[in-house]
Amino acid sequence: MALTARELIEIERMLAADSADMEPFVELRRRFPQLAWVRCDASDLSDQPFRQFSRFDLHLLDRSDYCVQITADPARAAGIVLAKRKVEQ
Repeated sequence: MALTARELIEIERMLAADSADMEPFVELRRRFPQLAWVRCDASDLSDQPFRQFSRFDLHLLDRSDYCVQITADPARAAGIVLAKRKVEQ
């Protein structure tokens, strides 16, 4: 199932409103169980993020082919990679 525009907007809103005392990954997985979710460190990825937020980079995951890959096309996205960035205090 592809990521809808409405889902993407809600995900972006949650990440934009993210605070240091909140871990959005669990809540996002709960709200969007139909999507594949991966959490990693931003340094693990060399691809440009689809969107950047204060503590996270958002990458779209394309699972339509045999191999999973990062995509910039929301219409092909069936999952999210949430990459946590190190934030200077």
